[in-house]
Amino acid sequence: MTTVKTWPGKPYPLGATWMGNGVNFAIFSEHATGVDLCLFDNIGAPKENVRIPFREQTEQVWHLFLPDARPGQLYGHRVYGPYDPKRGLRFNDSKLLLDPYAKAIAGQINWSDEMFGYVVGDKAEDLTRDSRDNAWAMPKSVVVDDAFNWRDDKRPNTPLSETLIYEVHVKGFTKLLGDVPEQFRGTYAGVASEPAIRYLKNLGVTAVELLPVHTHLDDKALVDRGLTNYWGYNTIGFFAPHGHYSSNRELTAEVTEFKSMVRALHAAGIEVILDVVYNHTGEGNHLGPTVCFRGIDNGAFYRLMADNPRFYLDYTGTGNTVDTLHPRTLQMVMDSLRHWVVEMRVDGFRFDLAPALGRDGTGCNKFAAFFKVIQQDPVLSQVKLIAEPWDVGEGGYQVGNFPVPFSEWNGKFRDAMRSFWRGDEGFIGEVAYRLTASPDLYQHDGRQPYASVNFITSHDGYTLNDLVSYNDKHNEANGDENRDGDSHNRSWNCGVEGPTDDPNINSLRRRQERNFLTMLFLSQGVPMLLGGDEFGRTQKGNNNAYCQDNEISWLNWQWDEKQNRLFEFTKKLIQLRREHPAFRRPKFFQGRRVPGGEIKDVMWFNPGGNEMSEKEWNSPFARCLGMLISGDAIGLVDEHGEPVRDDTFLLLINAHHEPIPFVLPGEEHLEWEQILDTANEDGFLKEPKKFSSGDDVDLGGRASCLFKLSRGEQPRARHESWKKRAMAALAAITGDEERAKK
Repeated sequence: MTTVKTWPGKPYPLGATWMGNGVNFAIFSEHATGVDLCLFDNIGAPKENVRIPFREQTEQVWHLFLPDARPGQLYGHRVYGPYDPKRGLRFNDSKLLLDPYAKAIAGQINWSDEMFGYVVGDKAEDLTRDSRDNAWAMPKSVVVDDAFNWRDDKRPNTPLSETLIYEVHVKGFTKLLGDVPEQFRGTYAGVASEPAIRYLKNLGVTAVELLPVHTHLDDKALVDRGLTNYWGYNTIGFFAPHGHYSSNRELTAEVTEFKSMVRALHAAGIEVILDVVYNHTGEGNHLGPTVCFRGIDNGAFYRLMADNPRFYLDYTGTGNTVDTLHPRTLQMVMDSLRHWVVEMRVDGFRFDLAPALGRDGTGCNKFAAFFKVIQQDPVLSQVKLIAEPWDVGEGGYQVGNFPVPFSEWNGKFRDAMRSFWRGDEGFIGEVAYRLTASPDLYQHDGRQPYASVNFITSHDGYTLNDLVSYNDKHNEANGDENRDGDSHNRSWNCGVEGPTDDPNINSLRRRQERNFLTMLFLSQGVPMLLGGDEFGRTQKGNNNAYCQDNEISWLNWQWDEKQNRLFEFTKKLIQLRREHPAFRRPKFFQGRRVPGGEIKDVMWFNPGGNEMSEKEWNSPFARCLGMLISGDAIGLVDEHGEPVRDDTFLLLINAHHEPIPFVLPGEEHLEWEQILDTANEDGFLKEPKKFSSGDDVDLGGRASCLFKLSRGEQPRARHESWKKRAMAALAAITGDEERAKK
């Protein structure tokens, strides 16, 4: 093999770092007996053309410097040590390994038995070492030059209280968007294209939350079925953008294209939030492939069973759990996060299965090192941090239990709204909590309303259209006999499973979509919209489309008239929220008379125009509620110290199947202006309707209405109706009975 000039190099930074006069290579392995650097001339080379032993080791980091190496160099590692799975040791120098710190990864796995560290099919399973070389079948790490012309890039720095998140897949967003040049569809460049950004701006979102863009593996089981890991929750490179989302397949081009996408979105005032998967890797359980971490230092990177380290602790449902209790693994996670903020300039992260990152011997611990390190980090503590607050381990549902500065996907918002609008009994009180940013979950530990990231749907589950069109999941296309995906979705098909020509059912479904969107955008907290829900995208009942890289998952931009109407309704809702700070308060409601004043910042009414009683809050059959938001009781000041003022709004919601007359609150001689009615096909009224306080409003069955005080002093609206009436006892109707009354 070719002789290469080597210098000792430095143990930091880890990974392959272009220094301007060569490349420094550094890799951590606590238990290895030796490490080789393997260099490749091209991506198709069946084996390395140069193998260089690391001679230097400093504090468990192996390092060397190649003065003649340049960006674009393909490389990998071979790591020596004992192969003894019973002791948690899985070194196998016959297997080429990716660099955990690789900033670009080229190629893809050619699935074969050589990709496994053990002899596939052997009676001893993973206990017998496989000695065949796998370099021909492995992707390769690539040296990257971080230089990039950011021009005058500035972060939008949108306050969380004013943020509106659009969750979308890089490929699925523009794959079918005809206005985007064909070569850019489904890529980072597609997201950065003028038509895509124009659409996002027109819709009114402030941030895109991208499904995983870290380099990930397509599981062998999926590839064997002709499928792929479309969502990307199977990370194998925490520093490298996924190469298949680049329109340019030259080495490291995906890095430049990703940065260009961020720069273009920032120029449009749109932030970039990444969905990141640090809880597990794509190497799976003890029978998974040896691609990176397993072969470098299995016991350092993964949580192993204490009494039998051959096996992995699995809090993620994927076969392994990354060990963030190990200082070097925790360092890797933090280095990765800082890389994406500093070098790639993203604006925040949504952490997949976040409880797994804080698990220790006591369970999920919000005081774990992972959370402490982020909280004190001068870079990471200043970006948007959102936890998916559940994993599959014991006690894994941790909604409301994350520390500052984390916000959370509020699964209780999703569940309460779904149950309420399908007519389930006993949700009126919880809906009030969710409308007000869930103070029962977040107010106790110093967090603010923006700790609650509200959503009705997400990538994981039904789309909004399918939520109102299916009672049961339909995941047959995934090849697992419909066993995958959640079977408890709190969905309601409105009477018929799937598409129907029944005009009444279709009308009800559209009304339910408008109800859900109204709740999402008029609630306090941070709304997150699933990409495509604004126009009624369907996945044909598939609630787990993780492997569907096709029209099931891609956004279809060919809309009919009804989809256009839904888009316009969503757009107007977003505009209403943006124009009125009453719907995006950065502080919680007090729900009582404000100190020093005689006003309440929020009030709750029953249909008789009375304030809700304790008995009504506790009634399992109450499904109708009025919420008054005081525009002059926001209790906040702007950046110049001036009081923030807004209109006073009244939101009426009715999940009963039948209309209910609702007495408008307030003293005499006030005027309310109705601006929204979800029973109307357009949602927003072309001509607002005028009502006086004390009037009866016909609140439609399964409908929402929004009123704005248009005449009279706002304090006078914060009273029970001057024409209030006593409420009759509620009929005891169950959720099943409600759903039977279409």
